[in-house]
Amino acid sequence: MRRGTIPGSSGRVRPMRLLGDPGLGAPCEEVTDFGAELSALIEDMFATMYAASGVGLAANQIGVPLRVFVYDCPDDEDRRHLGHLVNPRLVAAEGITVRGPEGCLSVPGIEAGTPRFDEAVVEGFTADGAPARVRGTGFFARCLQHECDHLEGGLYLDHVTGLRRRRALRAVRRAPWATAGPSGA
Repeated sequence: MRRGTIPGSSGRVRPMRLLGDPGLGAPCEEVTDFGAELSALIEDMFATMYAASGVGLAANQIGVPLRVFVYDCPDDEDRRHLGHLVNPRLVAAEGITVRGPEGCLSVPGIEAGTPRFDEAVVEGFTADGAPARVRGTGFFARCLQHECDHLEGGLYLDHVTGLRRRRALRAVRRAPWATAGPSGA
């Protein structure tokens, strides 16, 4: 039997920031207050991520410039990884580089073959300030690297080059949600 609440069940869905929003291109600030507001933010982030059918979400994607991300992501063996990290730092990205399809909730409907390391380790804290270390492989490693990029003001499109990049940016220009264009890409 499951114990505890389902992440996001008490949160509210917040509007998603899309490519072109200046908040997506700026590095996020460290969290200094590990109180009730942070817990509420994390709940809202889970609710928003689930509503958008995502596997990860960084706080700046909902307009909050803090170093926080949530995830509910499988690895390549289909093991589920569920959690959050506050003030995360990518401390290792290694192994082979794999080019795989990658998308983003802030660039809806557009995927591109993006190179990522097959292993990643991220260190940070939980919502109550306890140290946390998360190790991922395969698709989950891709997710961890993707979310850490967001907190530094980056997007997956920053890793895409050549024809793949040109095709992705053309798709962005044609997307019905595109307002400011791919200025941050």
